[in-house]
Amino acid sequence: NFKNMAVKQLNEQNFENSVATWVTLIDFWAEWCGPCQMVLPVMDKLAETMWDKANICKVNVDEAPALAQAFRVMSIPCFVVLKDGKMVDQFVWVQTLDQLTEKVSKFL
Repeated sequence: NFKNMAVKQLNEQNFENSVATWVTLIDFWAEWCGPCQMVLPVMDKLAETMWDKANICKVNVDEAPALAQAFRVMSIPCFVVLKDGKMVDQFVWVQTLDQLTEKVSKFL
């Protein structure tokens, strides 16, 4: 388990091991996406505040298109919450720190 205070970058290679246990929030994003850029500092803050409770991760849809396809990501930013590797929630658009904390906390 990677207990880490930073947002973890996921890709096809490290995905399975990274989400197998715990609650995981994944932000599907891209460099060219303006709203995604707005969310990045929020994700950093979330990783700092929830590092000991949940995995806070991001997936660049341009670098890991298979993962985006697997979760049927149609628009970004798209957030997926997994619990022990299974999807329990999915939502789109810019979220505040409080909104993300609340959505993750429901599954802890």
